[in-house]
Amino acid sequence: MLYVNEQFYDQAHFEAAAREFAALPALADCRQYRYAVCLPATADWLALFFYLQSAGSTVLPLHPDMPLEAARRQARRAGCHWLFYHDLHAEPLEQGRPAAPGGELLQMSSGTTGEPKCIARSWASIERELSSYVSHFREPETMTPVIACPVTHSYGLIAGLLVALRRGQVPVIIDNLNPKYLLRRLRAIPQHLLYSSPAMLNTLCRLLPAGERLHGVMTSGTVLPGPWFQTLRAATGHLFQQYGCSEAGCIAINPAVASASDIGFVLPHLTLVNAPTGEAPGELVFEGEDGVIHTRDLGYRRPDGMLVFVARSDDTINVAGLNLYPQEVEDVVMAMAGIRDAVVLRKPDPFSGERACLLFSADAPVAVNALRDWCRARLVPYQIPAEMVQVNDIARQANGKISRREVAARFAAGELTLIAGEVA
Repeated sequence: MLYVNEQFYDQAHFEAAAREFAALPALADCRQYRYAVCLPATADWLALFFYLQSAGSTVLPLHPDMPLEAARRQARRAGCHWLFYHDLHAEPLEQGRPAAPGGELLQMSSGTTGEPKCIARSWASIERELSSYVSHFREPETMTPVIACPVTHSYGLIAGLLVALRRGQVPVIIDNLNPKYLLRRLRAIPQHLLYSSPAMLNTLCRLLPAGERLHGVMTSGTVLPGPWFQTLRAATGHLFQQYGCSEAGCIAINPAVASASDIGFVLPHLTLVNAPTGEAPGELVFEGEDGVIHTRDLGYRRPDGMLVFVARSDDTINVAGLNLYPQEVEDVVMAMAGIRDAVVLRKPDPFSGERACLLFSADAPVAVNALRDWCRARLVPYQIPAEMVQVNDIARQANGKISRREVAARFAAGELTLIAGEVA
């Protein structure tokens, strides 16, 4: 049925686990309750997930590395009645909310623009997504899915695992995320399709010997920085990209990615309600059986139907009435030799209202004057950051995204290790 690292688990294994679960007091009448699950072993988590899904129950997957108090906090925020933490002795939680008929998958939003919130999707909604995904996106049918990202998150769980099982494939889940181990496993699976984070993909490309390529890669979670995309494109035989959100799952897929910002064609179970057809961006809005989806992403639709991502509306910086989209600046900065990562933040400015502040990390100290000259040659004046600061590292989330709110707060609090900096 599936592999976890190099261990095979067949249908009999999951059927035996289901018989064990049926005897647990916490799972009696499980349709009435909401369960938070944080189990360290991937196979154990999936066995309990399959049981709860088939029973029509409601489940909140939690990353296995989450500390107990954080797991309790997330479970309570999601209105769960029970918490399975690191074993099958469930902890009861007070004041759980009523479970929806038919059950739901609960996911906590990333909280990049505010407090994290709980997103609930019915199993019927996920079923529609799976049917649409599999019927519309057929290019990987002969490839073996290799899921090197958390299967507690919808990207690995739905687009990776459940799509593979729906296709009748035998997926390989890698929870040993040592890049050298992952490369060794990929070499043993010639027709692989890798699901992983942008940061891991970038690391793998750096480790690949000259002339060696990845067979297939699916990217998701965030638009790749331009230099990372170019490296990955050159090192991959089949490069796919999917676009979605917590509320709706996968919305669009690009079956042959030529540009990082080309996020795909809309899946047939959804309808594009709003997207400009010119290159002036507007909010991407979709509609399906579950209602209207306001993504808060800015983009536009090309004549061939391809959606092009421009920026998160929350990230846009208004410089004296001109819209500055951070990724444009970040791509230019990261194209400079030696620079590893970059993030553009919003800062108040007494003259223009807002200006860009750049934080970047590099392999060695970078002369800020040289970086400013690099930007002047490639950006219009209002796009050039007023402040440029080199820091030791810029933390990315597991899905490859940077939480601008979190980075800005840490920078303001003096929690980042500064290497050099300059204010224009």
